[in-house]
Amino acid sequence: MSRAKAQGVQTLALTDHDTVAGVSRARAAARAEGLTLVSGIEFSSQWGRGGVHIVGLDIDIDSVPLQTAIERQQTARATRAEAIAERLERLGVPGALEGARALAGEAQIGRPHFAQFLVDRGLVKDQNAAFKKYLGAGKSADVRFQWPDMPTVVNWIHEAGGVAVLAHPKKYPLTRTKMCALVADFVEAGGDALEVISGQQPSGTAEDLARIATREGLAASCGSDFHRPDAPWQELGNFGPLPPGCQPVWELPGFTA
Repeated sequence: MSRAKAQGVQTLALTDHDTVAGVSRARAAARAEGLTLVSGIEFSSQWGRGGVHIVGLDIDIDSVPLQTAIERQQTARATRAEAIAERLERLGVPGALEGARALAGEAQIGRPHFAQFLVDRGLVKDQNAAFKKYLGAGKSADVRFQWPDMPTVVNWIHEAGGVAVLAHPKKYPLTRTKMCALVADFVEAGGDALEVISGQQPSGTAEDLARIATREGLAASCGSDFHRPDAPWQELGNFGPLPPGCQPVWELPGFTA
């Protein structure tokens, strides 16, 4: 939150993958810095044979249906972590599960923990290299997992009083036609908004996504997609304004931020 304030950010959402464990601490820190925090989450979901991410914004983190959903997702993530560790073991990298657990501490294990373990072992120079060599889509330690479908995830978010946003649609390995089909299915599933800006994007991307959002009757969200300090292309607040004509997600009825 101190970093966000230093970057000139006034309002931000915390949307960790399949957990809200950090929201309460972040809310207190935001209050201390005079910032507005939107409670959020980023759920893993399934579309066809691939995974997509659906963000829930302005959610009630104490919602019983939400907590039940998170427990289900965390069980799935624990199973995937074991599978990743097994693949790394076969690749001659023992101890990955224990190493990732030590790095995660009380948090759930994610691929960044495995990436940092590989860095600490001296097998790669940084986390980006770990994903390129081992953990990224289609790489040797990438584990495909059958996540819940989009209607299920959208319903979880709505039951928690939140807004469902299809995250970074241009970052999936899809043709534009397939991406538009994904957006249409998201609308059919009851989705509310499209992430029009996700960090630094090629010229024209935001405008194209804004047209799609408007055509499909979706609101628009934006964000830096900040993950960690050593990724300057994803720095907090480092993104442009929404294109004209979009309905900002924070202007939807009932949005409290």
